Amino acid sequence: METVIWSRPENERAGTPLLLMLHGYGSNESRMSALFPGMPAGFTCAAPRAPVDISGDWGWFLLDYFLANDFAEVVGAATKVLAWLDTEMAKHHFSSVSVVGFSQGMAMATTLIRLRPEMFTAGVGLSGFVLHNELLATMEPLAHKVPFFWARDPQDLVINPDATEFTAVWLAANTDLQHARYEGLGHNTSAEELADVASFLTANVPGSFVPHG
Repeated sequence: METVIWSRPENERAGTPLLLMLHGYGSNESRMSALFPGMPAGFTCAAPRAPVDISGDWGWFLLDYFLANDFAEVVGAATKVLAWLDTEMAKHHFSSVSVVGFSQGMAMATTLIRLRPEMFTAGVGLSGFVLHNELLATMEPLAHKVPFFWARDPQDLVINPDATEFTAVWLAANTDLQHARYEGLGHNTSAEELADVASFLTANVPGSFVPHG
């Protein structure tokens, strides 16, 4: 990954839990780094930039309203992220890896979990979806069910109803799911939602909570 924003300098990352934070389609890494202060203080947070240029912003793979995707693009992007994670794990010996994804970033986060479920301690999806892909489905249901927090507004118009329905079914079958709804949120994040995310991560990721003072 060529561009990554970190919450800690390199000399303070060793042995901490890593929180990978993946932005949405037509966005960038700054959107996720803005959420760093709301995450549990024990984490080292990392927000990488997705590889596909979307009119000056970035995405993980090309996408249309119906969330159609090219499997080779999806797996290629996920493989690059996993290879980068392997390199960073070897360098910093993080105690664990968890992942947060917003919108298309949730699709990428759940794809990473599908490809290597044993790597992730916890997952969070914000206003997003899971990819409906027959090739990935051949390996499912996943034997290792990662704790997963799915947060959304039921009236979010960006994620179409078919994608939401598939996401609900997939998460129930393949993760240890907590599902939270936030009326009026739209396709966005809120302080209340992020506080719930922080509580979920604190409960599921050893070392993520650091008391103030």
